[in-house]
Amino acid sequence: MPIITLTTDFGEKDHFVGAIKGAIYSEMENVKIVDISHTISPFNITEASYLIKNAYKSFPKGSIHIIGVDAELSPENKHLALKLDDHYFICADNGIMCLVTSEFVAEKIVEVNIHNKIQTSFPVLDVFVKVAAHIARGGTLEVIGKPIQQIKHLVGLKPVINNEKNQIIGSVLYIDNYGNVVTNITRKLFDGVGKGRNYEITARSYKFNKVYERYSDAINFNIEKSKREEDGKKLAIFNTAGYIELAIYKSNPLTVGGANSLFGLDFRDTVTVNFLKE
Repeated sequence: MPIITLTTDFGEKDHFVGAIKGAIYSEMENVKIVDISHTISPFNITEASYLIKNAYKSFPKGSIHIIGVDAELSPENKHLALKLDDHYFICADNGIMCLVTSEFVAEKIVEVNIHNKIQTSFPVLDVFVKVAAHIARGGTLEVIGKPIQQIKHLVGLKPVINNEKNQIIGSVLYIDNYGNVVTNITRKLFDGVGKGRNYEITARSYKFNKVYERYSDAINFNIEKSKREEDGKKLAIFNTAGYIELAIYKSNPLTVGGANSLFGLDFRDTVTVNFLKE
């Protein structure tokens, strides 16, 4: 049974997500639809890129991923269908695939050109669904688009390394449901530049000199619970996606706040790693 995933910024209140699912089932009943997220911040293609990069790998090869963020067709925002890492992606050519294509080279890319056959003001519903159903039936990409070689990439998404190779200037890439702040500094980059040197991570007035593997690694469980530094513990970890993340241990954004509010960090704010002389 084909699998089609949905990632959008449509939210849960309106009819959009339900209509898309109904359109998919109208095209083919024998299909499995999986929601990745519908609460992407409006038009935030960086956030969507981070989520799709880390979600799609858990699905079987051949899965089809519809990404409905900033998807309105315009002369500067074409529609794409890609085969990449044995998965299919349908999205706008707005840089949204940049984190995925930074790791894998697309096997095939087409610019979707079936719009003249479809009257629509809602391309995710009318165009992306048609493309997904075509692929799910075993159709080739060339039937629904013309092959192209290049797609857009987001500018300023990659961290900057200084000439002395002792500093990484990164930024906030994503803020999760707990208020944890994910930076665009990967473990691979951190290890490659740092080469085992001591370091200091700076985010506004907050500093960290250790990156943990798990949240609980920051807590000394050998100390009696009432005497532990636990509530409000500030920490940095390598998260499951392989990025440096700044967090508050067991924080609740709805009550005490999360790392983003307590550290005063928002999307694209600067986070710096300084490697110290030995």
